[in-house]
Amino acid sequence: MTWTDPVAKSFTTMSRRRTAKRGEPGGESCIDTSMLDEFADELTAEQLAALLCARLCHDLVSPVSALGAALSVLDDEESAEMHDDAMGLVRESARQAQAKLEFSRLAFGAGGSAPGILDTRELKRLTENMFSAYKPEIVWKVEATGLEKSAARLLLNLCILGVDAAPRGGTVTVEATDAAGGARLRIVTEGPRARLEAGTALALEGQAPENGFDGRSIQPYYSALIARGAGGRVSAHADGERVEFVALVKPPEGMIG
Repeated sequence: MTWTDPVAKSFTTMSRRRTAKRGEPGGESCIDTSMLDEFADELTAEQLAALLCARLCHDLVSPVSALGAALSVLDDEESAEMHDDAMGLVRESARQAQAKLEFSRLAFGAGGSAPGILDTRELKRLTENMFSAYKPEIVWKVEATGLEKSAARLLLNLCILGVDAAPRGGTVTVEATDAAGGARLRIVTEGPRARLEAGTALALEGQAPENGFDGRSIQPYYSALIARGAGGRVSAHADGERVEFVALVKPPEGMIG
């Protein structure tokens, strides 16, 4: 399969739409250099690292704190009747912490492997473990058997956005198709009060929210950085109680057919 229809056509369309918004003529190539322009509110490496660390620490505080509380109960000889409950909390907190660390290792980090193709079955496992305790149901409809590392990292980050968009539960449908190393990723969130926050929409466009970036808004900004670094971009659209995130990633150099 080559980097042609339907992915390349979709990629070209998104490129034209972006340049049209700026009043620039749309090019014919599916790789639009305008996608590589600097964001309106480019962060320094130090700022980005600090905010991503804040996000990771926030995600891990809950299971780690619960683990500490459970261990305190186990250490208290006067709370013997609560030991069974405490052990249950230890197991669940440890499971959640492990799931978040494994997921974040790939979503935010290098993942411990060289550039290459990642099995989407592993991405599914990481995603389901990560969000098993969350309200929305993950519906996995990924057609690609493997995704290039940047596309895989972007997919996991889009899953975070999808779950965040469904505070009252519902479904988060995950889709991904590949084309000669490139990818089209689509996350559809549906549920009561599903919404696209204004700060998220701005961050996806590389713009700082009204009160500046924080540990929450940095994640969509980072998602857009991944897409931009891979020659693509992320778009988001909300309609009623439905939010859709779409990202296109071009193939690495040398893989375009």
